[in-house]
Amino acid sequence: YGDGSTKTIVSDESWKLTGNGPIRFNSEFDGEEYDAGMEMPGWNKAGFDDGSWLAVEKVSSPGGVLEAQSNANIRIMETLKPVSITENTPGVYVLDMGQNMVGWLSIKVKGKKGDKVSLRFSEILKEDGSLYLDNLRSAKVTDTYTLKGDGDESWEPSFTYHGFRYVEIAGYPGIPTVNDFEGKVIYDEMAVTGTFQTSDTTINRIYKNAYWGIRSNYRGMPTDCPQRDERLGWLGDRAVGSLGESFVFDNNNLYTKWLVDIEDAQKDNGSVPDVVPNYWNLYTDNITWPSAYILIADMLYKQYGNSEPIRKHYTSMKKWLSYMKDNYMDNGILTKDTYGDWCMPPERPELIHSQDPGRRTDGAVLSTAFYYRLMTLMQHFAVILGEKEDAETFEQEARMTKAAFNEKFFNKNIGQYSNNTVTANLLPLCYGMVSAESEEMVFNNIVRKTEEEFNSHVSTGLIGIQWLMRGLSEYGRSDLALKIATNKDYPSWGYMIENDATTIWELWNGNTADPSMNSGNHVMLLGDLVVWFYEYLAGIKNAPGSIGFEKIEMKPYPVNGLDFVDASYHSVKGRIKSSWKKEGSAFYWGIEIPANTTALVYVPANGEDKITINGKSSSQVENVQFISYERGYLVYEFGSGNYDIAVLK
Repeated sequence: YGDGSTKTIVSDESWKLTGNGPIRFNSEFDGEEYDAGMEMPGWNKAGFDDGSWLAVEKVSSPGGVLEAQSNANIRIMETLKPVSITENTPGVYVLDMGQNMVGWLSIKVKGKKGDKVSLRFSEILKEDGSLYLDNLRSAKVTDTYTLKGDGDESWEPSFTYHGFRYVEIAGYPGIPTVNDFEGKVIYDEMAVTGTFQTSDTTINRIYKNAYWGIRSNYRGMPTDCPQRDERLGWLGDRAVGSLGESFVFDNNNLYTKWLVDIEDAQKDNGSVPDVVPNYWNLYTDNITWPSAYILIADMLYKQYGNSEPIRKHYTSMKKWLSYMKDNYMDNGILTKDTYGDWCMPPERPELIHSQDPGRRTDGAVLSTAFYYRLMTLMQHFAVILGEKEDAETFEQEARMTKAAFNEKFFNKNIGQYSNNTVTANLLPLCYGMVSAESEEMVFNNIVRKTEEEFNSHVSTGLIGIQWLMRGLSEYGRSDLALKIATNKDYPSWGYMIENDATTIWELWNGNTADPSMNSGNHVMLLGDLVVWFYEYLAGIKNAPGSIGFEKIEMKPYPVNGLDFVDASYHSVKGRIKSSWKKEGSAFYWGIEIPANTTALVYVPANGEDKITINGKSSSQVENVQFISYERGYLVYEFGSGNYDIAVLK
């Protein structure tokens, strides 16, 4: 108090409780039942008669460690109005929110005491217009409100949420309209940091679907899905996905917290589970899924300049990798893999997983390539922390692994790894495991496989898709990446949109393989697509060696097929903007570089005489310095500010 005195209010045996409140039942999976007739006005105010309440019973504490929450609370972040309501059968209505969302429905209703309104939720409908519920498995996803009967009433649940687009409404007194309902969109409170738009409507729809899917699965941890009886923190879903998400949302605190959850779930022997928190007890000793532990720490460091997760979890990470090596390393090859290249597009539309060995990537290829990649990151972490001996050990381990990998899996005569899947070739290429003289052959196999055998469509699963778009652009085939991004037939993100998806599916063929298996709101198959949108199409990323955008690389890929890209990202240093357009043979590019930063700006041009910056030649513009010419780009260093660049050919 103001006079310096204190008073501590602690629960003790003088407290009371009751089980007779209006919330009769609640469950994350099954919903909430609320009886307004059992409300107790004034229960939280002085003078309330609690004579019928029960005495508390003193019990032992739950144990564990009580820690402050480091990330923001889940909140209502948006309110949606339904787009339509239809009477499907007499007295049963189906409400369409127009968008697959996560949260709950608030209702307005008027009726007599004891009237019971039932709300049941789903992502899709059957052909007869009723809810399709098979893909929700055992989750009952039903809210029930019992009226108290004293005029206009309004209600929304407090202790549940649903993933849904459609709501079946039964027992509603009278005829409901769309004005009687609102959808409350919930996720962890965080800022939207990115905007992205192009001249291609399919890409814009995919970005919107990704935006809704990402925030749908932020609930104190990043989850795989928000609707069925799972809703778990699968590590593999976010290995590279977290990087793409960081351009759209300020997810620093969320992922910093999740890494704590991962270490908390680690066994004493070093094993890390595939799901965290480990509600499903999956300690399969896989490496591709738990690699997210290290990959996300690297993302937090580079995107936000946040080194604390590296410092905090370094020992735990070393322990895990030592455990994997001691138990599963055989002559430099990590033999253990659990899931393979999960959910690669199968050869027939009714299949969930491919049965063709030629489409499957050897698990040892995946696990060993990932192990190499993690060694290189741990070497970098050791340097950051000043652990010189560790850095040398990790560097040596990476070198030995690379040699063993190439010895076992690489056919240098034809430039292919293992059985020549796109994923088998893509990982070593993007991880720097391929010799300079073999890179072109390996990449040509990736292109040939994609164009000839898969008709310029995705042929990778969750693992390969983490590098597909960037890998194609890095080696000069942004046109093929764009084709993959804008396809509208199976398998593609556009195919999902053509089949009325408003988020991202779990399966490329979720509407034909087994709809009961398909979550309509997953993010794992986004892979590096959102990263590619921002870092390659827009050209916004950290410069090599930079962290937290202290120095920015602005290098757009103005691929044929796009007339403009307009993007912005509010980094920890401030707003970065890249907006380019083509008009005939001219290229116009507006950029914004935040204060206290510099940028390497790659202008797609062949000569300085073709370029003006703010209407002047580059030599006349303050804070602009020419650096070099690199493969179709003139490279400059720009200081902070706003610039309008024109390239006239």
